[in-house]
Order: sequence, then C-alpha cells, then structure tokens
Amino acid sequence: MPELWQACLIVCPLVFMAGFVDSVAGGGGIISIPAYMLAGLPAHLSLGTNKVVACIGTALASVKYWKNGCVKARIAVWAALGALAGSYAGSHLALLIPEQSLKILILIILPLVAIFLAKQRRFGEESSRRRAMRAGIERLAAVATGLGIGLYDGLAGPGTGTFLILVFTGVFGLDLLTSSGCAKIANLASNVMAAVVYLLNGEVWLWLAAPAMACCLLGNYLGARYAMRGGSASVRKIMFIVLILLFIKCGIDLLQMAL
Repeated sequence: MPELWQACLIVCPLVFMAGFVDSVAGGGGIISIPAYMLAGLPAHLSLGTNKVVACIGTALASVKYWKNGCVKARIAVWAALGALAGSYAGSHLALLIPEQSLKILILIILPLVAIFLAKQRRFGEESSRRRAMRAGIERLAAVATGLGIGLYDGLAGPGTGTFLILVFTGVFGLDLLTSSGCAKIANLASNVMAAVVYLLNGEVWLWLAAPAMACCLLGNYLGARYAMRGGSASVRKIMFIVLILLFIKCGIDLLQMAL
C-alpha cells in the first residue's frame, strides 16, 4: 500500500476532474479508476474506494439537477429502481462473462455512437419531440433502461452515465440536460448498491476516500453548474470527449490482455 499523502497527491486532482466530467456527461470512472491504480491501490480496493467516493459526488450533482428542475422524476425514479436490481445482478454476472468479450462489444458500439452524434447535430438540443408514452409503458421502459445499464455498471462500469444519457434522450426524447439529470439519479442508485457490497467486503480505503470525496464534491458541483449554464450544447461537447476516452481505454485494455 502507498503512503496516504502520496496517494492523495495523485488521486485528488484526478478525482476532481473525474467529478466534473461525470456530473456533465457521465464517464468519470474512466479518469478516477486509473488514478487509484496509479497511486498504487490494488484493483478491488481501487474499485471499492472509487464507488464510495463517486456516490457522494453523484448525490450532490443529483440534488443540484433536481433543484434546478432538470430531472423528470417519474422517469428517473423508476430507472433508479431498475438500476439497483441491475447493478446487483451485474456484480454477480461479472464472474461469468469474460471481460475481453465485453470490451470488444464496447469498441464496436462507441464509434457508432460517436458517428450518430456527429451526424445528428441537434440530437438532444430540445425536448419538444418528447415521445408520447402511456404511463405504464413509460415506467416499464424506464425500469428496463435502469436494469440494462445498471447490469452493465455491475459488469464493467466505464461510461455508465454517458450511456444512460443517450438512452434517456433517444428513447424518451428528453433534451441532453434533462437526460443528464435523470442519469445522475439512476447512476446514484447503481453506485450505492456497488458501494455497499465493497464496504461490506472491506474493499474501501476510508482514509483516502475522505479527501477524495471533498475533491469529487467540488468537481461535481462545478460540473453541474457548467452543464446548467451551457445547456445541452455543453453536455454534448463533454460527451464526445468521454466517448473518445472510453474508446482509447478499452483499446489499451484489450492490447494489454493480448500481450
């Protein structure tokens, strides 16, 4: 284990950056998880500490989005319930599905998503095209969204918030800013479930989690403000950055597995 002060010097600035990115477009784990590993933490301890810290930051961002009216409650709450179940199931399925297969699938999906966003320049800029759904169908679709992406979060995790935003926008017709707010609520539920599991198994370094939480809170607060001031356009910009980072990360991981 590294010295606490050394770990803080590496982790805290990167966790701040991760919190900012995550509160706008999701995908903060792409930055924060490697930061913990770079500081010398074992893989499970890195994941556990990251989940606990991320819960606090996501909770703050969720409150800010909610207070500013950027959350469709009936969609977000049902998606959160689905995410709880999905995250629980995903954490168990992770032992059965080869990680390499999942990363190959992500590498195929990400360029398609990026091309779609590049061509659909007005994707998520307004909610006037919001889908007309019956209440029962809308609830079912929200639960299915949370369940499916919560399952992915339990299996792998990187880009969970980004994928939630894409689904909330594409399926429910929400603007990107409101989709980001709904994604925070669903992602919070998924993170809490995973954090509880890691805490119960002693895979959290609480001494590092405390200063990292402060940096994560600040990053999430500033990121949420940036998103709400810039609207859907600001979310869109950060989403492209997250997709590129996630593609690079998965590519590097697959190369390391092959070597």
